[in-house]
Amino acid sequence: MKVTFLGTGTSQGVPFIGCTCPVCTSTDPRDNRLRSSVYVHTPEASIVIDTGPDFRYQMLRAGVRHLDAVVFTHGHKDHTAGLDDVRAYNYLQKQAMQVYASVPTQQTLRREFAYIFEEDPYPGIPQVDLHTIDGSPFSINGLEIIPIRTLHYKMEVFGFRIGDFTYITDANYIAPAELDKIRGSKAFVINALRHSEHISHYTLAEAIEIAKEVGAKNTYFTHISHQLGLHAEVEASLPEGMHLAYDGLTITI
Repeated sequence: MKVTFLGTGTSQGVPFIGCTCPVCTSTDPRDNRLRSSVYVHTPEASIVIDTGPDFRYQMLRAGVRHLDAVVFTHGHKDHTAGLDDVRAYNYLQKQAMQVYASVPTQQTLRREFAYIFEEDPYPGIPQVDLHTIDGSPFSINGLEIIPIRTLHYKMEVFGFRIGDFTYITDANYIAPAELDKIRGSKAFVINALRHSEHISHYTLAEAIEIAKEVGAKNTYFTHISHQLGLHAEVEASLPEGMHLAYDGLTITI
């Protein structure tokens, strides 16, 4: 399995016009982050978790020429806004994109992209087939995916375990029973927004404690705000086996 970080930032993690903070003015490409998303490629399937506003550019940049499915963590705009651009894969693959999402996330997609779901759709719009994530394991082309329930303040957000890889974003609480589903992962990805407390995201210190509980060989922090600081400085401060992810990073599990 290969996993590519298409984006590791947030809406506050992308260099902002006029911002003069050290991250936004950094010349280190690892400090230049697009919205959080990962591409997972295995012999069975090629999938993307979340299609944020930067989806089209991310896929072009990563050279992803085939995509079997999109899997959504939740319905917030910074994770769904790029769904329209699956139409390129409709054209290339001559079939609808398989989209997996919870019922609340499907409701958001139907509202935000109402034109996709009309009974008599306009020619050329994206074609998608919706599949419901309800917390039970599901498979895509034989690739088993285990949903992990988390809370993003009061909102349920799904993380996913795929073999020895687990991906969690936009969370600040994972129940003990859900944490048990993650244990044994070789590679664990979890959000770490900034140093100071946040109402709906783990801080770096909180994410480190969760990572210690999981005990993965390697942990990668994502969904990074520019408030966290420079990549090189943060990376140097992390415990052994823990890393600050960056756009374009590819890991093999």
